[in-house]
Amino acid sequence: MTRFALGTFDAGDGPFPGIVIDENIHDITAFTDYASTDEVLQDWTRAFERLAAEADAPTTPPTPASAVRTLPPVARAGQIYGAGANYREHVIQMSVAHKLGTEGLSEAELAEEAARDIDERKANGEPYVWTGVPSAISGAYDDVVLPAAWDDHDWELELGVVIGTRAHHVSVDDALDHVAGYTICNDLTTRSLVPRKDIAMMGTDWMRAKNFPTFYPTGPWLVPAQFVDDPLDLGIRLSLNGKLMQDSNTGDMVFGPAELISYISKFVALEPGDMVITGSPPGNGSHWGRFLRPGDVMECEIDGLGTQRTECVQGD
Repeated sequence: MTRFALGTFDAGDGPFPGIVIDENIHDITAFTDYASTDEVLQDWTRAFERLAAEADAPTTPPTPASAVRTLPPVARAGQIYGAGANYREHVIQMSVAHKLGTEGLSEAELAEEAARDIDERKANGEPYVWTGVPSAISGAYDDVVLPAAWDDHDWELELGVVIGTRAHHVSVDDALDHVAGYTICNDLTTRSLVPRKDIAMMGTDWMRAKNFPTFYPTGPWLVPAQFVDDPLDLGIRLSLNGKLMQDSNTGDMVFGPAELISYISKFVALEPGDMVITGSPPGNGSHWGRFLRPGDVMECEIDGLGTQRTECVQGD
């Protein structure tokens, strides 16, 4: 089977769904009745077979990817579900930096305590999941607009898992059967907006901290699950202005994609086009003491899923 990816593109006369083969785009509307990636995902099982057949023996002319604009891979994205504190080393790093442990412990002891807590949570606990809004999604090469009222906008590179068939009350063993594919998502966060000091009993406010327009650069495309051998063995890297800031592997997740999907599906019905973002590895701006500024360029890469390049610009 020929490897391909799925995406949404614009050659100047409106968005169209396409499959990507060796950096060339083949217009899906030219050989199917699907008018968008949304329609493809709504009929994913049959659609994949049709797309795979075209990839094996193309009947449509190729268009170089460089000749079109790459839009977010899912034209009208569904819900966003995000896993928090889901990379072991990231949790340890932040626990030490913010002294989140027993008072009086050394840094080494805080790290050991955090590691024990993570192991206990993985064995007997549950994921922490929040929700995002699809209006905040932008493309893999679009500008990231930084709201001017705050100066602590942070990056969080994550593996995105896109649902292909409805998942409700699914087991861990069956969860990945509901996945259409994988993509890259940079989950941006304005750190000072996370706590609600005016309503301390409510804790955190992820709605206002994570959902500004362009705060979920996604793509460049969706790679079908059939072409990702192991979602828990992918290198994941983010560079800022050419300097490597995050460099990890998805195997460091506390709860993997299957566990996250199963957990979420206990409470909500996951639908085709929904995206689960799976947490970020160590190396966020809050660790480096360096947040995003206008003119910064982020390059994000996950093995086999492509590369993002986004420039930060000043917003209102």
